[in-house]
Amino acid sequence: MTEISTIAVMRRTPQISATGPAERRARGKKLHDAVPRNVHAAWRVPTGRADPIDILDAADADRQPNLVPLRYGRMLQSPFAFYRGSAGVMAADLTRTPVSGIHVRVCGDCHLVNFDGFATPERQLIFDINDLDETLLAPREWDVKRLVTSFVLAARSNGLSEADGRGAAIACVRGYRQKMHGFAAMNVRDAWYARLDGADFLAMLLQDRKAVAKKRITKVTETSSSSVARTWFAPNGRSRFA
Repeated sequence: MTEISTIAVMRRTPQISATGPAERRARGKKLHDAVPRNVHAAWRVPTGRADPIDILDAADADRQPNLVPLRYGRMLQSPFAFYRGSAGVMAADLTRTPVSGIHVRVCGDCHLVNFDGFATPERQLIFDINDLDETLLAPREWDVKRLVTSFVLAARSNGLSEADGRGAAIACVRGYRQKMHGFAAMNVRDAWYARLDGADFLAMLLQDRKAVAKKRITKVTETSSSSVARTWFAPNGRSRFA
């Protein structure tokens, strides 16, 4: 049982089907007008809110009992560490927040540490989510809110100012809005194959950070012939993967 699976998924509303960009944009705007962005600005503790400890306890039911204390020990290190280990608590709170009605396959635990770089079979680096064990069909707003909040908490954990955290959160939402605006103009196939690769990642960095990042990207994507050779051995003339 995952953190998110302990939370009842909200009643689904009609979805926007795979029509053309213009029709999708018009239908999306209609939903947006019904639930404008400013209604997401504030959150108050609702009456009858589920006890976060009860949510965590329910998620522990299927975990190895001897590992549970270790898990909570790590979560106690900082508010951000607790946040990373308590996706179900936030999901429970999000079920009572405004949504536009568009459900997608969300990550379910979309915080900034759950993004990473991966080397493809073509030895290209792509940047994507690396943790999908909480994935489910849910309102699109859930992942966005969890990701943005993680920037604020990460800034605090790293000793940065509240202004720095707020600036990072705003930049995150701005980037999301700009990317979604671009995706809305694409056909379904192009949107499906869209990706963020190493060159895109480097272009976003400050100049003094690019050299170190480029070196790490090169290390990930290069595979020497010797390492490939060690991967295979041939006992009795039959090649095997080592």
